Formats: sequence, C-alpha cells, structure tokens
Amino acid sequence: MRTVAIFIFDDVEVLDFTGPFEIFGVTGKQNGGAGLFEVFTVAEKPKIAARNNLIVEATYTFEDCPTPDILLIPGGGGFRPDGTPFGTRREMNNQKLLDWVREMNDKVELLLSVCTGSLILAKAGLLEGLSATTHFKAVEQMREVAPNTQISPEKRWVDNGRIILSAGVSAGIDMSLYVVSKLHGEAAAVDTATYIQYDYWK
Repeated sequence: MRTVAIFIFDDVEVLDFTGPFEIFGVTGKQNGGAGLFEVFTVAEKPKIAARNNLIVEATYTFEDCPTPDILLIPGGGGFRPDGTPFGTRREMNNQKLLDWVREMNDKVELLLSVCTGSLILAKAGLLEGLSATTHFKAVEQMREVAPNTQISPEKRWVDNGRIILSAGVSAGIDMSLYVVSKLHGEAAAVDTATYIQYDYWK
C-alpha cells in the first residue's frame, strides 16, 4: 500500500485537494477491498482555512510527517484587490515550504501538482527542462517563474515520468485517476471512476 501526502495551506482550493483525496482514498476499496493507498494531509501548521473558510485540521505538520510514497501539491489563491498575494502566490515564496518540497522530492516515488501548485514546484526549481500544465489563468505567471519549462495549458495532465502535473481544479481528479492507472492498471482506475460516477477523465 502506497502512502499519499497532500499538502494543504490557507486558501487552498477545496476541490484541488479533496478530489485527489477521494480518488486515492477509495481506490481498491470496492467489493470489500482493503484499498491501495493510505492518504493523509500535511501542513505547515496544525489547522488551515481552505477556500471559503473551510477549516481543516492536518494529519501532520512538516515536523512529524512521515516520508510518503507520493506527494501532491494542490493550488488555489491569487492576488487580493490591494495586490497582496494569497494561497499559492504567497506559498511559492515560502522558503520553509520550498526547502521541504525539495527534500521530499529527493525521497518520494511520485511528485504531483494540481492547478497552481505548479508554481510552487517551479519556484522550488523542480520543473527545469520538463513539461507542465497549470490553471489557464496562471500560464503567464508560470512562464515568468519557469522560463525553461514547456507549458501546455490545453492538456488536462502532463506526465514527466516521476513528476506529474494537472491543469486547474477538477483536472486533479483526472490526473489522480491517471496515476491510479499508471501504478495499478486501467481497470483499477475505471473501477474507481465508476464508483464515484465520474467519466470525464478519459
């Protein structure tokens, strides 16, 4: 059973992290199965306020988080009317986070991002020479942060082998189903998609 850590932060887009959480959380549990993934959240602090003030208590913080097999960085946020960054636009300049992501990147089997979580990976220097996608409204900022990254906003997900990125919000569900198929075969992904009654990912 692989472990999946999902990083959460203030103003994280709710579907960015709950969509993948659902996919990995229910995969393999149909017909009484034990499941194929153990999923948990990790944050810099014990509680965060996600988009629209959804309060979430993280399973772990950076200090006590076990090394996962898969790490997922979701997106969410932007700039307030006065120009103040929030969500990923703030977190992409969080040195403690960037150092932690780099450390985890050296240890995990797969590193995933959803939506503008790609900005955090780019700022950490992990997308140099790779391909990526992101939310369509973040394409220009991605090009500024990652000039040596091939950005394909028209793609729902992009697989670099070990680093896999998805486009905005709901695309994280598609990418997660793709990762299930990559690791456990298409039948496992189809079973999960059928269970949650979601058929867009193909």
